[in-house]
Amino acid sequence: MKRIRTTLLGSAVGLALMALPAWADGTLRIGMTASDIPLTTGQTDQGGEGMRFIGYTVYDALINWDLTSADKPSGLIPGLATEWSVGEDDLTWTFKMREGVKFHDGSDFTADAVVWNFDKLLDDTSEQYDPRQSAQGKSRMPAVASYRAIDPLTLEITTNVPDATLPYQLAWILMSSPAQWEALDKSWDAFAEDPSGTGPWILDSFVPRERAELLPNEAYWDTTRVPQLDKLILIPLPEPNARSAALMSGQVDWIEAPAPDVIPALQGNGFSVVSNTLPHNWTWHLSRLDGSPWNDINVRKAANLAIDREGMSTLLGGMMVPAEGFLPPGSQWFGTPEFKVSYDVDAAKALMEESGYGPDNRLAVKALISPSGSGQMLPLPMNEYIQQNLAEVWIDVEFEVVEWNTMINIWRAGAADESSQDTQSINFTYFIQDPFTGLIRHLSCDLIAPNGTNWGHYCDPEMEELFNEIRTTFDPDEQIKVLQRTHEKFVNDALFLMVTHDVAPRAMAANVKGFVQAQNWYQNFSSITME
Repeated sequence: MKRIRTTLLGSAVGLALMALPAWADGTLRIGMTASDIPLTTGQTDQGGEGMRFIGYTVYDALINWDLTSADKPSGLIPGLATEWSVGEDDLTWTFKMREGVKFHDGSDFTADAVVWNFDKLLDDTSEQYDPRQSAQGKSRMPAVASYRAIDPLTLEITTNVPDATLPYQLAWILMSSPAQWEALDKSWDAFAEDPSGTGPWILDSFVPRERAELLPNEAYWDTTRVPQLDKLILIPLPEPNARSAALMSGQVDWIEAPAPDVIPALQGNGFSVVSNTLPHNWTWHLSRLDGSPWNDINVRKAANLAIDREGMSTLLGGMMVPAEGFLPPGSQWFGTPEFKVSYDVDAAKALMEESGYGPDNRLAVKALISPSGSGQMLPLPMNEYIQQNLAEVWIDVEFEVVEWNTMINIWRAGAADESSQDTQSINFTYFIQDPFTGLIRHLSCDLIAPNGTNWGHYCDPEMEELFNEIRTTFDPDEQIKVLQRTHEKFVNDALFLMVTHDVAPRAMAANVKGFVQAQNWYQNFSSITME
């Protein structure tokens, strides 16, 4: 079996750790799974982790997520917009801006600032257009056709077609300061060094691949989210054992995704390990280009039946929820699919034989994977495990291992792009909390990469009709029924290799207090104190 090799902790990160004191009163030091500090200009890179640590800390969206409860799924709440509504044409939306909000540089947040930020992502003729931020944000808001400021506190957005998911799309779009960009000679590189948002934290300094330091925004508009800490330090530590060792030695106070086999030792030494239901899955996204072996539904179903998810749970120290579909088993959108995602090697072999495969005619597939990354859990051992499982049903897997941010770029480019290296699968984890981000963007015909994030180039008329129903059903109860039928098709057609759902384990020192782990990919760091 082909082995996947892990890499040692980089020397720059090691030096950054050595430079940190063993104790820092009022300072929380977090070991991230990312290998670099996320893009600081507004629309972050490094996937969901970038949004969690540099996005929703330094910046706000018009519509934010409620991150205050661990006991219920997060919902949307007013952010920089206090209210919004759609007109009778189901196309024209009106947003009221929050009055009195200031960017970190002291300039006013207005509807004109929103237009400016939309232009930086969508209008390549505007002087503030930023290709790096556009690559992160443009695909998040496909419904937007036009936008204008009616007055300083009123924004109008017109959608291409009726789209009830627009508020979810706007929760991804973060607001940078036009005045700061102007003051820094209209340079996004300079802005990256001295960014300005409206968020509860101010980025004080950062060194690429080493650390970022954030300070509280004492004038934050939401007084309930003014940070209680003196400082928040982010340190890239992509290798799980290095993260765990850094926590054990007192070099950091908190780590994302501790190595499962280290969790008992952490708990035995007084560290807290917390987790929660998370709207986030761990999949292989499958190519549907001509010639892909995944075009055969028997092969797709066989692969799903070949995965021993309970065995993987043991590998992960129980820190997962075995997949029964694309959405977690308890989702209100799950529905009642006919195909049961389970572990059944005999049934998998029967499906493979039906399509002409067997021990003397094995199927070779190639998959892109990363050694670490936002939400990727423990991708190397997990993919090795899948490789073993699939080999039992005559599917031989070859891996192409690329760095996480590189894989994000490949994912955005799509399966047909040469950067995908003729692979037919990509191991990608997905935030699945809203209809657009969770379902539509992966399989919509008009979002085939590079126009969107439909990496596999899937396009199906029946699915398109379901997506259209989601967009045009503004009644929440009726929309749930459509979402259930949509998810049933995801499962019945085995459109992904559905492996597990993350529970986002985090380990932290005993003196870290006040953290509420929301059922969300993003988290609120403002309530945390150090005792």
